[in-house]
Amino acid sequence: MSSDIPTPLLDRVATPAELRALPESDLRQLADELRAEVIDAVSQTGGHLGAGLGVVELTVALHYVFNTPDDRIIWDVGHQAYPHKVLTGRRDRIRTLRQGGGLSGFTKRAESEYDPFGAAHSSTSISAGLGMAVARDLKGGKNNVVAVIGDGAMSAGMAYEAMNNAGSMDSRLIIILNDNDMSIAPPVGAMSAYLARLLSGGAYLSMRHLAKQLARLLPRRLEESARRAEEYARGMATGGGTLFEELGLYYVGPIDGHNFDHLLPVLRNVRDAGEGPILVHVVTQKGKGYAPAEASADKYHGVSKFDVVTGAQAKAKANAPSYTKVFAESLIAHAEQDDKIVAVTAAMPSGTGLDLFGERFPARTFDVGIAEQHGVTFAAGLAAEGFKPFTAIYSTFLQRAYDQVVHDVAIQRLPVRFAIDRAGLVGADGPTHAGSFDVTYLACLPDFVVMAAADEAELKHMVATSLAIDDRPSSFRYPRGEGVGVEMPAIGTPLEIGKGRIMREGTKVAILSLGTRLAEALKAADQLGALGLSTTVADARFVKPLDTDLVARLAREHEVLVTVEEGSIGGFGSHVLDFLARSGILDRGLKVRPMALPDIFIDHDKPEVMYDVAGLNAAQIVETVLSALGGQETAIASLREIAPQPKLV
Repeated sequence: MSSDIPTPLLDRVATPAELRALPESDLRQLADELRAEVIDAVSQTGGHLGAGLGVVELTVALHYVFNTPDDRIIWDVGHQAYPHKVLTGRRDRIRTLRQGGGLSGFTKRAESEYDPFGAAHSSTSISAGLGMAVARDLKGGKNNVVAVIGDGAMSAGMAYEAMNNAGSMDSRLIIILNDNDMSIAPPVGAMSAYLARLLSGGAYLSMRHLAKQLARLLPRRLEESARRAEEYARGMATGGGTLFEELGLYYVGPIDGHNFDHLLPVLRNVRDAGEGPILVHVVTQKGKGYAPAEASADKYHGVSKFDVVTGAQAKAKANAPSYTKVFAESLIAHAEQDDKIVAVTAAMPSGTGLDLFGERFPARTFDVGIAEQHGVTFAAGLAAEGFKPFTAIYSTFLQRAYDQVVHDVAIQRLPVRFAIDRAGLVGADGPTHAGSFDVTYLACLPDFVVMAAADEAELKHMVATSLAIDDRPSSFRYPRGEGVGVEMPAIGTPLEIGKGRIMREGTKVAILSLGTRLAEALKAADQLGALGLSTTVADARFVKPLDTDLVARLAREHEVLVTVEEGSIGGFGSHVLDFLARSGILDRGLKVRPMALPDIFIDHDKPEVMYDVAGLNAAQIVETVLSALGGQETAIASLREIAPQPKLV
């Protein structure tokens, strides 16, 4: 389905080569048509909107000036790359964004030659770009490498590590700092654009190079003084950049990122420069050109489907509160009674629910920016001084701070509480945001309490449990989306550490579930019961310490034991198998079948379809049991008559 808005110029541009054939005077109209196309497409698919609208002109300018795909453009995070996708041969699929079998919501190497580096996590572009630039030099190539990074992503230490490394090398790398947190008054913008064009031009760079050569003939102290004088003079003229100069980058800007008269000359100059790493400071407006986004506090960063005219977003009616909100409200309730509770997040206050906590306790809420490593060690410092930090980070982002979890928290047994949101498969964001590995990478750490909530009431109890653990680190995980609609207590109460619960008693089959697959385990038990197979269902609650009494009982009293978890190989099932093997229980002929996420990255789709691909829905649990018991073909056939299989869509 395409837009009803006329796009005569955009209709002629299927690839960047066709874009480069246009006269420069057509670019303003093309950008307007491209912006309208992105708005219309995202209104139908949902996704990230504001970031892409802010870089429409920059995207057009980059593909106009640089010879892509031979020249590499690396979009940091990639959620602003929808205009880039439209211009690089993917317009006919742009309304499949984030849908099963459709385009990724981020850059993806397997999707297009115009996506040289896949990204959905922040602050990787400069490192990847420097690697590509060095590879080009080693091969004797001449192509350009451009890394486009936002000012928010510049809050991560990795970006500075990369700039520091780039500044110590001579490899040609162009860094575009897309700054949407700054504004330039028109007169200042015109002067800044003039100076940027002048200072990035060949004549100035040649004179600068000659001056450097002459300065090297001076005594070392005079050479250093001359270098600093030039840097500070340029900093005074252009309004900043001395930090980047200290890192060894040549700073140009700031320039208006929505004005082609400013963008094109500077981009041509830096393209043709023989200098090493250059940073171009481009100022843009997030949500540019769409009034509802411009007026919104978050500039429509992430949206569901919406009405283009009004900007009103379609919201499904919630049947139960979201896990994220349950966590936030639980933490607030405890913090009302305990002033030592503090909350830490890494640039995701609304995503983790800590915006609600921050409204109630602003002095006890800390958003450290896109700096998960710092956030974890910062929390460790708080814990060392007797505070009770809850560090709320998505599972997939906590991966970025694993050394800090081990070295700064676990080894010192500091009671940092990790609230791990987005556990399990997450749907439209795909494998880059799937919470697949946290159980595996945390449960291998000594003296770490690792929990997983099966429903929203359990989440409340696990917040209370984590708060009560004051002699070692702990974690509790919960998924994206709504709870299952269970009755909830006003406030959680601490669980007995390392103890699970029996949900249903049976005699033949035992299903031991960890996390929110419990609902599917109970469905599977119903279906097995219809086949005459009496089934016990248990909720493990804890991966570590493992409830060995419960596991041993299930193993003794049943013919088949199936473990179910929404995490990777090496997690809960592995801990259960290790206990069974070491205790000798496996020697008695018990049939054990661990069910975990398969050893693949699962592409984005609806969550229920992804779990079907993963083999973790009720039907696959039943098939696993029947396979273990043998004679499965007849039993499965009869089961399918009772409960038809879900269809993949």
